[in-house]
This record gives sequence, C-alpha cells and structure tokens, in this order.
Amino acid sequence: MRNRNGCLTGLVAGGSRLFLLMVWISRPAAWNAAFSSFIWPCLGFLFLPFTTLMYYVIQTNSPGPLAGIDWLWIILAVVIDVGTIGAAGQANREN
Repeated sequence: MRNRNGCLTGLVAGGSRLFLLMVWISRPAAWNAAFSSFIWPCLGFLFLPFTTLMYYVIQTNSPGPLAGIDWLWIILAVVIDVGTIGAAGQANREN
C-alpha cells in the first residue's frame, strides 16, 4: 500500500512558511519588536516555522520573557514542527 500523505505534508510545511513570510511583510514593525536579531527568524523560517509563528504571536500579545502558559504553546509548536518533519521523512521513504 502506498503512502499518499506527502502532498499534504508539503502543503502544511509550505503553508506555514508562506504565512510566516506574509506576517513579516505585512507587519515589519511588530516583527522587529518580537525578534531582536535577524538570524533567529531566518533559522525559524528554515527549520521551525510553527514555533517561530507561535513565538511571534506570544511576543506581540505580551512582550517580555516567556512565562507560564507561554512555554506550553512553544512546546506544542515544536511538537508540530517535529511531527511535520517526521511525516515528510516518512512520506519520502520508499518501501
């Protein structure tokens, strides 16, 4: 039986990166306020796009260090990113 989830995985991974790019273009002042340097959003765009988006949302709603429930949201975003990477690897694996 063939695994046909590769297209869905690609859409999720590409869609999160596209959304990240649209947020950066549409709200550059808020983006610069959330991230202190350019390197972290670039690395987030390449490796952990959901986590970067979640961090941006948390920082725009409550600026300052992460505390309490914010860490739960960040951990959930990391799990989603790792799951997306794992699903892409599984979809590309030939049986």
